[in-house]
Amino acid sequence: MINTKVKNQLVGTWRLVSYEIQDTEGQVSYPYGQDAIGYLVYTHDGFMSATLTNKQRPRFISEDPTGGSLEEKAQATQTYLAYCGRYEIQDNQVVHHIEASLFPNWIGVDQQRFFEFEKDRLLLKTPPLLVGGKGQVAYLIWERYLIV
Repeated sequence: MINTKVKNQLVGTWRLVSYEIQDTEGQVSYPYGQDAIGYLVYTHDGFMSATLTNKQRPRFISEDPTGGSLEEKAQATQTYLAYCGRYEIQDNQVVHHIEASLFPNWIGVDQQRFFEFEKDRLLLKTPPLLVGGKGQVAYLIWERYLIV
């Protein structure tokens, strides 16, 4: 049974405040820099979309979106993550059922995120993920995005 109160708290647009990962030795790193930007959207009808990026991404020389050198394209994928699909709430977890992703290995995969709310903030924590060749846990803080 879906907890309607929790779903209503989750639905909306969230702006990234902080994204860090921590390895098993306690070392903290910031994959997209300490000033990373991103948005996370949950809809009432069960869809979600997430995008995270390094704020200082280098521009391509070409203005053609299908252009760019192999080096530029490789750098672009190293500084950006995006995925979307359906989601469901299970106790203190939100499960993202990924249908499209910049990282093709996530397509068709379920990604779990432990969540809690703190005022107008959403705190997400991943189970251990393979990042940079070792198990790491990601911690993401999002704030509700309100247009004023």
